[in-house]
Amino acid sequence: MPGVTASDIVQRCRLFARLQPAARSRIAAQAELRELPAGTTIFRQGDPCPGMYIVGSGMVRVFKLAPSGKEQVLHLAGPGATFAEAAVIGGFACPAFAEAVEPSAVAVIPSAAFQAFLKSDHQACIDLLAGLAGWLHHVVDLLEDLTLRDAAGRLARHLIQHAGEGGRVELPSMRKHLAGQLNLTPETLSRTLRRLDQDGCISAEREAIIVTDPQRLSAVAEGLYPNL
Repeated sequence: MPGVTASDIVQRCRLFARLQPAARSRIAAQAELRELPAGTTIFRQGDPCPGMYIVGSGMVRVFKLAPSGKEQVLHLAGPGATFAEAAVIGGFACPAFAEAVEPSAVAVIPSAAFQAFLKSDHQACIDLLAGLAGWLHHVVDLLEDLTLRDAAGRLARHLIQHAGEGGRVELPSMRKHLAGQLNLTPETLSRTLRRLDQDGCISAEREAIIVTDPQRLSAVAEGLYPNL
């Protein structure tokens, strides 16, 4: 995103979609732009939370790390998405790790500035609750996927939710990160993609997936298509 500014990123933030223009402008004035090379560790679990992050371009993975070294990806944040918002609002330490998996541009709103904004604008707090409710719904969906759906169902649901124009779903540069988010091994992810491709649900390309039969893929997501 050549020439992009922190203000541009804030204006496109989905969490702020319900805020009044004046409120978004106040937040944008506090935001700082950061360019992150791929592989950059943004923060670690337990670190003091530096602020709320909004992704302008690229992709960031937010993940937990078990003492055994096993990772669980909680969120793959692409353009327009936020992370560390709950830690900023709640005033607690970073609950997970965050790493840029691609060259990324992010806007950072420092914790103190964002908390001061919330204290000064009650209507903005109410408007933000709607955005946070949407995020909570996403987390509930993630738990549902992990506990109630098999590998094909999890992947099918993800593809349906992220399909854009023409049924196109952009994939992370490293598919292992998507596998981690869906609690699959990279091998299982590749095998399941092949099965969905062979069955006509999708067409797998190198950097993207094209959903070719949404109805059949929806049936897979709901566990109603026994061939998979």
